[in-house]
Amino acid sequence: MNDKTILDVELLQGYLDNLGVTVVEKMQSLYQQQSVVYLAEIEQCIGHADSKAWQESCHKMKGAAGSIGLHLVRSHLAAIEKQLLTSEERSSLFSQLTTLNEQGLAAFKEWLTLSVSH
Repeated sequence: MNDKTILDVELLQGYLDNLGVTVVEKMQSLYQQQSVVYLAEIEQCIGHADSKAWQESCHKMKGAAGSIGLHLVRSHLAAIEKQLLTSEERSSLFSQLTTLNEQGLAAFKEWLTLSVSH
């Protein structure tokens, strides 16, 4: 996977050009902290029979991931938020989401480091 599939580089570059590195670093830090909360909320919904809480939790994280340029995380959440899923399916998709979020944050940090050093 390259950064273009993981990240919305055009969006991030726009942020960097218009807001500066300090603001972009703060955005990344805030998302990283908040994503822990979002993931915990989604994980709590895995065993719920009602899918509304799952959908709402995925939807919240989808918006946050999109706003920070985590394209692959946002796409994954968009694909899973409205599906009717078993607990086992949710568990598997949650595991994938956690991995994608970690990859996205790592790619973001790497992109920012490379962008700032140029």
